[in-house]
Amino acid sequence: MATAELENILDLNTLEQYCSAIGAGTLLKSVVLFEQLMPEYVGNLVAASKNAEKEVLCSEAHKFKGAAGSVGLKRIQQYAQLLQHGEASDWPEMHAIWLNVIVENGEKDLAMLKAYLEAKV
Repeated sequence: MATAELENILDLNTLEQYCSAIGAGTLLKSVVLFEQLMPEYVGNLVAASKNAEKEVLCSEAHKFKGAAGSVGLKRIQQYAQLLQHGEASDWPEMHAIWLNVIVENGEKDLAMLKAYLEAKV
């Protein structure tokens, strides 16, 4: 995969800093933990959206944004960031699209992150 495309999905700068500081193997352990928690995170987002619980959706998106960012999942973090801001003027018509990007790409992005780190171990 081209580096430019990978840079849209992963926060390569942060990942390189983490790998230098703590090592790819240690970071990979955090990614595996995130992988275990991701179905719950995404499930909470989907449930809040289905139930039209805007405040809960924004709160869950904020948590997910932090978790995704902490392991270098750039695209997921960016869409969770958009989703958490329920006061934004484009939120009413866009939040379902943003959530769909997270749902559709979460597992693929996570697999790319794991492959990236496994290549560095």
